[in-house]
Amino acid sequence: MSQDWDAGRLDSDLEGVAFDTLAVRAGQHRTPEGEHGDAMFLTSSYVFRTAADAAARFSGEVAGNVYSRYTNPTVRAFEERIAALEGAEQAVATATGMAAILSVVMSLCSAGDHILVSRSVFGSTISLFEKYFKRFGVQVDYVPLAELAGWDAAIKPNTKLLFVESPSNPLAELVDIAALAEIAHAKGALLVVDNCFCTPALQQPLKLGADIVVHSATKFIDGQGRCMGGVVAGRGELMKEIVGFLRTAGPTLSPFNAWIFLKGLETLNLRMRAHCASAQALAEWLEQQDGVEKVHYAGLKSHPQYELAQRQQRGFGAVVSFEVKGGKEGAWRFIDATRLISITANLGDSKTTITHPATTSHGRLAPQEREAAGIRDSLIRIAVGLEDVSDLQADLARGLAAL
Repeated sequence: MSQDWDAGRLDSDLEGVAFDTLAVRAGQHRTPEGEHGDAMFLTSSYVFRTAADAAARFSGEVAGNVYSRYTNPTVRAFEERIAALEGAEQAVATATGMAAILSVVMSLCSAGDHILVSRSVFGSTISLFEKYFKRFGVQVDYVPLAELAGWDAAIKPNTKLLFVESPSNPLAELVDIAALAEIAHAKGALLVVDNCFCTPALQQPLKLGADIVVHSATKFIDGQGRCMGGVVAGRGELMKEIVGFLRTAGPTLSPFNAWIFLKGLETLNLRMRAHCASAQALAEWLEQQDGVEKVHYAGLKSHPQYELAQRQQRGFGAVVSFEVKGGKEGAWRFIDATRLISITANLGDSKTTITHPATTSHGRLAPQEREAAGIRDSLIRIAVGLEDVSDLQADLARGLAAL
């Protein structure tokens, strides 16, 4: 069996197949060895048949591997699988989720360009825009995530990108992606959506009109807290620019991490269904507890965008945030009283995690920036894992008792 014949057979057999099948099969190109699992290519460079062959590959005249900073078969398999799941023409993998955002802006923006960012984004994302992109002459303004009129009014003639998280970290705020895409395109801007919380299993922003999707693959795509990575997906013409940046600057995903992510994608849909079911149960339970002042979860009918979440997502996600009585001191007492749930700021793991956003994930923001993003001292975030939900409820009850 030749490698070319087998790769072609696999690709043709995947036309029109369902999401779960793509998550297991897309992007695999078997070597002549005939391996059934995804191959791991731990090599930095590649050998060429002749000097002319090397020249043709380096120039791009002939397709093929050149150097693992930007061409590696295992990384390419991961990129092709993500592209298939997101409905993208191409995907580009990066070393981390933050590197994915960095690559988008550095590839598509120049000094003097303007970017609109939702107020409700991850703390490090705000720091990247504020402390670094602005330093190089990129203008940045912030808009409340859900206010479409605000986005429309804030777009300038030099606006290049609109950047949002939907759902947002950690308050599960949403924006109507299809409506925001129309606003962006009417004024010549691109819409970038951080789809980390939903993954393509629950939401496909490109099919709603977004131009680019970014992920921290470290989270639910891996699913077990093992390694770090990111990915950007979208139209081929946009991804070419990002490939060029990756080739030069080198924020590259390692082949080993790509292989881990390939394995994670195989169970993505199953895991997200389980995460969502447990998160829904805990959110409903928390909403009934005396020590809890407010619960932020789009699966609750009390959430102001519950109907929008039903319309543009296939599930409500694993992240539940809630505010407790007693401010920061109460939140810390609650967290410290838990015994099963891991105190860590990471999320997307099979193990449930708990954190205090105001002093961890958003701790580097100025107080006024946290206030603008709705990050109060009383806020706690849990990212629900795959444990039995009754055990998680019992552990959260320990936190409530400490209040």
